[in-house]
Amino acid sequence: MEAVTLSEAKIYVGTYGKYNAGSIFGKWLDLSDYSGKEEFYEACRELHKDEEDAEYMFQDWENIPDGLIGESWLSEKFFDLRDAVEDFDDSRQEAFFTWCNYKGYDFDDKDAADLVCSFEDEYQGEYDDEEDFAYQIIEECYDLPEFAKTYFDYAKFARDLFCGDYWIDNGFVFRCA
Repeated sequence: MEAVTLSEAKIYVGTYGKYNAGSIFGKWLDLSDYSGKEEFYEACRELHKDEEDAEYMFQDWENIPDGLIGESWLSEKFFDLRDAVEDFDDSRQEAFFTWCNYKGYDFDDKDAADLVCSFEDEYQGEYDDEEDFAYQIIEECYDLPEFAKTYFDYAKFARDLFCGDYWIDNGFVFRCA
């Protein structure tokens, strides 16, 4: 999955009427300029006010996951989700969408705040690999003397952790729920 940053989301908005007439006239609209879907569509209406009852065509977009947009629609949940993850840095947003993709969530069926809460419960952090995470668990949870750490099999411990308690994707580690 390509990394997305919802605060930088934008859409190139044209219309089907212009497209069918041989024109790709439109404009990139930065979604951070709008507080909600109605305000965004008001900007679309203003942009294409030369057409009566224009059918908007989203010809391109950036920083919007596929489950939130299509050629002719923007999810009702986009702005809720954008606001729910606005305090996440880019890496945490990437982890969030990796988690959503893995879980197969349909954004329109889920409450944005509930999704973020569930994500926060399961997200463990970003690690180089499973063994790197195992090292962290040993450091945080076990009081092994230094000499014992030299004999400890971190690779096997990591394998056991990821057999059912955790999963990893693109360096992001999550607890299985």
